[in-house]
Order: sequence, then C-alpha cells, then structure tokens
Amino acid sequence: MGPSNFPAFGAPTRIKNIVSIQGVRANQLVGYGLVIGLNGTGDSLRNSPFTEQSLQAMLDRMGVNIRKQNTRTRNSAAVIVTAELPPFVQTGATIDVTVSSLGDATSLLGGTLIMTPLYGADNLIYGVAQGPVTVSGYQITGAAQTVTQNVPTSGRIPNGALIEREAPGQFVDVEFVGLELRNPDFSTAVRVADAINSYGLDRFGVQLARAADLRSVAVKRPPSMSPARLMAEIGELIVEPDVPARVVVDERTGTIVIGRDVQISTVAVTHGNLTVTVTETPQVSQPLPFSEGQTVVTPETDISTYEQGGALRIVRGTSLQVLVRGLNMMGLKPQGIIAVLQTIKTSGALQADLVVQ
Repeated sequence: MGPSNFPAFGAPTRIKNIVSIQGVRANQLVGYGLVIGLNGTGDSLRNSPFTEQSLQAMLDRMGVNIRKQNTRTRNSAAVIVTAELPPFVQTGATIDVTVSSLGDATSLLGGTLIMTPLYGADNLIYGVAQGPVTVSGYQITGAAQTVTQNVPTSGRIPNGALIEREAPGQFVDVEFVGLELRNPDFSTAVRVADAINSYGLDRFGVQLARAADLRSVAVKRPPSMSPARLMAEIGELIVEPDVPARVVVDERTGTIVIGRDVQISTVAVTHGNLTVTVTETPQVSQPLPFSEGQTVVTPETDISTYEQGGALRIVRGTSLQVLVRGLNMMGLKPQGIIAVLQTIKTSGALQADLVVQ
C-alpha cells in the first residue's frame, strides 16, 4: 500500500522502524587515559594525584624517571574515554569516542588523547583510542568574571578508536530470527506477524512468522535465503502499529502529550485559580514631644484574595480532537490542564494510562 493510500487516522510505517533483532546490539567500551597539550587548563597535580601517577607511569615506560621531581605542569588531564561498539563491526574499523575530564581541569580545548585501551564488560581490550579532542565549548576567565559556553571539559574524537577485537556473535545460518518490538503491544505483534506471513505466502508459499508474545515475533528463515536478505525484505513491509491510550505529563516543563485513542467519559469539570496576596506595610509610631514615649515600628497587614474562573463545564472526549477542543474551551494553561487530567483520572473517567514524570 503506497503512501497515498494511507488511512488518515493511522501512521503506517516499515517494520524495520519499529523492531530490533534479538541478540543484535551494541556494547559499551570504557578506558582511562591522558590528554596532553592543554594550554594551562589541565589538572593541578596537587588536587589530582591520579594524574601525577599516570604521568609518572607513562614516562617510566618511555625511559624517563621523574619520581623524585616536583612536577607542576598543568598541560595534561586525566580523562575517561567511552565508546559504543556497534554490532558486527570488523577488526580495523574506526568508531567515535567521547572524552570526559576526571580531575579539576577547566578545559580540554586543544588537547590530544594519548593511546588509550578500551575495555568491554568482560575486561578484554576491544579497541584503542588516540587523537586530537574536539571540544564545542569554551571558558574565558577574567579578574572578576567568567564566561562559559557549553561544557569545555568534555569532547569527542571522530573516528578516534581503532577496533582490535570483534564482538562475539554472528548473524549467519540461523534457523529462526527473533524480532523485538520497541514498543511492546499484542496488536502490533500480531500485525507484524500477519504482514510477514502474507509476504511468505506470496514469496515461498509458506507462513514464516509467529507472534510469541506482546514483545517478540519469531521468523523462520527459508533455507534458500540468507538471514541478511530476509531481514532486508521483511524490513520494508508496511504495518500500522497500535498505540496504547496514554497521557504523558511532565509537570516540570508543563508538557502534555495525549495519545490518539485517549477518551474521557462524560464529566462536569470546574477549575478556578485562587490567589491570596499578603502585604506588610511597616508603620512608625512617633510619641509626642516631652512625653517620654518610645518610637516603635508597628506592622500593618493587608490581605486580599482573588479567584478566577470556576465555571462548570461538561467535558466528553470521544476522540482526540474533541478532547483537546473541550480542554481548550475551558481556557486553561498547561498547569491547569495537568491538574484537571489528574483529577479526571482519579474519578475514573479517563480511559487511558496517566504517566506523570
């Protein structure tokens, strides 16, 4: 079904956009290293003893002994190097790395990372990182003011790590391929399986897929097709994923996201804002001359209240458009809409999940 035939209420998409392959994932790498060449913005060795120890160990390997010397350089910084090892990456490939300061360095601008091994969770070396650090932030310090933009103590090295070991696992000659939904849902899993089975009947004369649960779909690989080609063709099939009825509220920013299938049973809602203002005005009491009285300050309190809104309105949302129109007719701001939605959910009239962040 082409894009011009998409139903107006749905959001059809390719299977490759809503699923991932079970067992095919990235792996995290981490390493500890040194950045040198900083213009006096590196770690102070007195406050960062690990930086001094790292410098001594590095120079020892190069035949330079400074253990009895009082080093005062601020042109180096200890850093943590992180990277993500993509699946199926081959030895000799390059990946990006992120470099973050570990000590009290003020900026990594202009620095160069010295060769740093990158370890996986199994404590094996999978890559080696080295190269100039690209920093998008800066910090300028004067006598009485400091200007900082972004984060100058963190940067990246594009293609800065060389892969030395392949991640375990291969995607060849597997009998079944597991597809995992990014947004688990029984209806979506069944629709994915039906689309793959229609493809299998047209192409091979057999059904290939079975929805195991709300999260996964098992696909049997035909003997005459490689797993890579099978996933390439399956990924282009069009399905319409089902979206759960859910309202997501972020009270910190006042953001409200309402799903397409959210409905509200008929309820009467009133929402008013009560404002109480308390004003303190000090008054000076001055005694008469020669009365031997004392001058005192007495507070004068003025309290006023103001209540806005409060009209009772009926809200009934049989569709997203009607629901939004009903809430907008009440003239509420985001914080007011959040309060109303929470109260409607408590009353049992909101036919959806309410997620408050």
